[in-house]
Amino acid sequence: HPKSSSSDSGAEGSQSVKGAATASGPRPPEPRPVWVLLEEASQVKTEGNAFYREKNIRSAIGRYHRALLILRGLDADVMKLVKGFGPETPMLTPEQEDLLRNTQVDCYNNLAACLLQKQRVDYARVLEYSLRVLQWRPGNVKALYRAGVATLEMGDAQTAKQYLTQACKDQPNDANVKKQLQRAEEKLNRERQKEKAMYRGMFSSSLRDSSGDGINQTKRAGEEV
Repeated sequence: HPKSSSSDSGAEGSQSVKGAATASGPRPPEPRPVWVLLEEASQVKTEGNAFYREKNIRSAIGRYHRALLILRGLDADVMKLVKGFGPETPMLTPEQEDLLRNTQVDCYNNLAACLLQKQRVDYARVLEYSLRVLQWRPGNVKALYRAGVATLEMGDAQTAKQYLTQACKDQPNDANVKKQLQRAEEKLNRERQKEKAMYRGMFSSSLRDSSGDGINQTKRAGEEV
């Protein structure tokens, strides 16, 4: 029976090799070079821009999120929050750091623009994305404008006016910025008029009450005499 013994030994040999491979575990994939990740994210963002121009908002949003996910492991600020749960953040050259930030800024700005195109706008998310841009680029006009629009729609005309006034300084001839700034100022004026009317009503009411008390006191004093 040499044939059967040969097959048995072969099976044992394959099992032992398999066991050794399992024991050592699969090799972790080699980390991709920084430039490869940066270029891939930039390419995915460009695809998102093409979808946005075609009014395919859903696909554009998906591409921008994917680009940001690719960049996540390169961002030292992000990885500080999840330290101990993954590999160390690679050191970036100044040129790589600029490309990382510029791509992130574009993606968050474009995500905010996409959300504003939707039928039901999530203004809180628009504000969140715009504030992330302003964290890195405080004078970014697009982010200032969209933060102003979002805060105005959320009911905070005072903060909206601050964002839009700053945007208007950089883009004084932009019709959209001027229009939204005017909306914010009109809303603030209406709120001030309401406050004035309310205070006038409270003041006149207190005057009537105090004059009424004075008459009653006079009557009571006369009756006692």
